[in-house]
Formats: sequence, structure tokens, C-alpha cells
Amino acid sequence: MWLTPLLLGAFLLSGPVRGSDSSASTVITCFTRGLDLRKETEDVFCPANCPLWQFYVFGDGVYASLSSICGAAIHRGVITNAGGAVRVQTLPGQENYPAVNANGIQSQVLARWASSFSVTPGTMNTALEAVGRSVSTARPSTGKRPKKPLDKKAGNKDCKADIAFLIDGSYNIGQRRFNLQKNFVGKIAVMLGIGTEGPHVGVVQASEHPKIEFYLKNFTAAKEVLFAIKELGFRGGNSNTGKALKHTAQKFFSLENGARKGIPKIIVVFLDGWPSDDIEEAGIVAREFGVNVFIVSVAKPTTEELGMVQDIGFVDKAVCRNNGFFSYQMPTWFGTTKYVKPLVQKLCSHEQMLCSKTCYNSVNIGFLIDGSSSVGDSNFHLVLEFISNIAKAFEISDIGSKIAAVQFTYDQRTEFSFTDYTTKEKVISAIRNIRYMSGGTATGDAISFTTRNVFGPMKDGPNKNFLVVLTDGQSYDDVRGPAAAAQKAGITVFSVGVAWAPLDDLKDMASEPRESHTFFTREFTGLEQMVPDIIRGICKDFLDSKQ
Repeated sequence: MWLTPLLLGAFLLSGPVRGSDSSASTVITCFTRGLDLRKETEDVFCPANCPLWQFYVFGDGVYASLSSICGAAIHRGVITNAGGAVRVQTLPGQENYPAVNANGIQSQVLARWASSFSVTPGTMNTALEAVGRSVSTARPSTGKRPKKPLDKKAGNKDCKADIAFLIDGSYNIGQRRFNLQKNFVGKIAVMLGIGTEGPHVGVVQASEHPKIEFYLKNFTAAKEVLFAIKELGFRGGNSNTGKALKHTAQKFFSLENGARKGIPKIIVVFLDGWPSDDIEEAGIVAREFGVNVFIVSVAKPTTEELGMVQDIGFVDKAVCRNNGFFSYQMPTWFGTTKYVKPLVQKLCSHEQMLCSKTCYNSVNIGFLIDGSSSVGDSNFHLVLEFISNIAKAFEISDIGSKIAAVQFTYDQRTEFSFTDYTTKEKVISAIRNIRYMSGGTATGDAISFTTRNVFGPMKDGPNKNFLVVLTDGQSYDDVRGPAAAAQKAGITVFSVGVAWAPLDDLKDMASEPRESHTFFTREFTGLEQMVPDIIRGICKDFLDSKQ
């Protein structure tokens, strides 16, 4: 069956099971997650005999909504593996979800998640009502789970991803464990559901020098991939994982080699022991290229071996995010079958691929702010709030989106550049601390200044550049020429006018199509309503540029 348990949770949610009164339980599968439910409080019924080792649980008492509901209920002691009724309460997200072993389930640590849930026992009436129907509702009379119709050639369309398996071919792992590693990778490939419209995979071997064994474009059927993996030869040498990871991030995911536009790029690094080289820099390069790095580590270094490790925190520094999701630990290469499904679940969780390039994490937005006398102090604060609300929508970091601000009258003042602040909190604070200049209006000179001094240093960077020009009046100089030069330099310009700003000037500054890049409001209080439209405009332009 192609569907992974994580995806099955959403697919096999059935309708409510009702009794003679108004109470009702929703029959769910072993793998239905908290985020698959839509109500704040919901009664569900968990089936019996769920495989404990396949559960995917984060936290203790309060669980990240990515967790299996039934797994969390058993972990909490609300039900046993015989199944039963559970009441699920939606809760706010947490900063930290601890890892705790309870009732046969080892929960995992997670640094942060947007929403949570708790579990308590369901009512007895609800449980009795559900027991009478749960089997017939959750499964057809044949005793088999309903299968989603699937074209095997197309593969699992619910798990579109371009994945590079970076396998360990060093002397650390040796020939015997290398073969066990190949078997494990083969099992993952089969469960992913490889196909023309599903996941595509390739393999790179890390040793003294990295070797790309086969690309994404070479095979689109699981049996072909299995055969190719079986034929891989052991190379030996040092485990230069950092070198191989950097090479894979830079060379593997090209369109010529089969990478697809708009599909998450993933590298799964298999590491037996520890790397012989620096892996932190390679992790940074991978993130800059929009690649989600997972590390599957096997056989951690012993106490005696730790002295040979360059950096004992190498895993946290190499993965996409240090939140527990992108790292995976196995004690040995023997008996790895039970680890296949949880890893596949992670690889198919598209909402978790935080390093994929999106309009929210891959843009530079410069704000050019009119500080002329006609704006006034109170209206200037509304302008700053408008800018802050746009900035809040983006994922600002040293490898993500960046914000800059310039204020102008007849003169120009760089309030902060793209490299000054690398967190959203610091950017918002800097915006709110901008002091009103007051003076005349020379918008054209300001555009030229910003293009040269603010966007100039970023011209060779990976992010797409946007300039939002905000003015409330007639410019004393030409705006058309400077705006055209900015656009020629690869900057998309949005013009925002207030009060007496001439519509002709606004259109002359805006990028094509000018109607969708030009905004106007009579009052400064109307700026707030424009925020969603400008954010959508930036995202549309970003996506169009990737087509």
C-alpha cells in the first residue's frame, strides 16, 4: 500500500458513529494526527491492536498536533492497546515538547510547533456506541482497509518530493553494514511510493570523494530503484560527509538532473559513527539552496571515540532546523524494518519542509518611506505599522527573507540594510524605532539611492528582490527613469500612494502589470487594508519567476 501511516490518518477519517442520543464518536485510524481534526473538542474512537513501534508522538501530556492521537492516548494512559474512546482538546502551540517513555511508547522531542492537543478518556456511552460499529465503519466486510485508487506508474501523489539518499560508503561502516544500509534504503524507497507523479529518488555515496550513483531522472519505478541500489559497490575511504553533503546540495538538484520546480528538495544523510570533516558549512550551503537536510545517525560515538569527533554537535548544525524533526537515531543496522515507516512519514510531511524555498523565506523586501513634511508625525506611525505588518508575514533569518528600510525627503537615510537584522523580532523593533525626518519629496533620487546602496550588495544573492515605495505627494524630480533602472536591476517595484500622490507617478514607478503593482488610498488609515494584497502580490511575483 503506497499511503504512509501519516497520510492514512487524514485519508481514513470516517464519519461519526451515532447512538440513540446526540453524542457521537469519530472512528479514526491508528495514525490519525491531531491536526487532522477540525473541532476544538472532539470525541474519537481508537481501534485495537495498533503497532506501538509505529506511533509518531511528540511531547508528554501536551502533544504537538503532528502526533498520532491514538499513540498519544496510549502514551498518556488514557487507553490501552485494546483501543477505546478518547476526547481530544485542541491547545495552543508550545515552545518545547519533551521526549518521555511511557506505556511502551517513546515520544520524541520537538523544539516548537504551532498547535497542540491533550487527551482524556471519552464517555462510557460514547465508547459503547462506537464499539458496536467501529469495525464495520473503519474497515469493509472483507477485513481489508479501503485502498485509495492508485496508478502504480504515477506513484504516491500525496508524497511529492525529490529525495537524495546520501549513503555512508566509508571504512567506518564497512562492507557488511554497508549492505544492511542498502537494504534499509531500499525499504524506504518502496514505502515512499516512487512514481512519475510521486516521489523521485537518487543516491549519492559519501566516502573519500562523493559519487553520484544515480540521479532523480534515472528511475521512476520502485523496482528499478531497488535494482540500482542492490548493484551499488562499496567505495571505502574516510567519511567526508560534509564534502559529500555540500556537493549534493550544489550539483544534484538541477533541472537537467531531474529536479522538479515547486517540489521539496530533501537530502537524507546516513551516517555510521561520525563525519571525518566539517559538516556545519555544508549544512549552511544546503539551506541556502533550499534543501531540507535530514540526518539518520547509527551507532553514536562511544565515550572513548568522542575525542576523535571534530564537533559533537554536528547533527544539530547540519540539519534543516534544530527542532528534533530532522534528526533520526537508530542504535544499529540490524532490525531496522520498524524504523522505515516513521522515517517515511517525516519525508512525506510537506508542511514540515521548512528549508524549501517559498515566497515567505526567499525574498528581500526594501521599504522606501516618504518622510516629507506633508505626512505628519501621527500618520508616519501608521506608515510604520503598515510596514511592520507586511514584514511579519515573512520568515526573516540569515538564510531566509531579509528586510531593509530607507527614509527620504530631499535627502535619503538608510534606516537599516538587509544584513543588519536577521530575526523578525529585531526587524520589527527597528521599524518601530524609525524617527520621522520631515522635509521635501525627491522620490526619484531616493529610488536611485536605494537601488545602488541597499539592493546593490544583494544583486548576486539567491533571494528575489522587491521594493515597496510609499509616498503621499508629488515628487519634485523624475521617477520614471530611476524606477526603470531599478526594474532593469531585477527589482520588482510596488508603489503605494496616499492622499495627494499622483496616480501617474505611482504607475510610472510600478512594475508590469502596473495595475496589480499600484495601490492608492485617500487616508493613511486605509493602508492597513492593503497589507494582504501586497503580500499576495509579492508571492505571486515570486511564484511566476519560478515558472
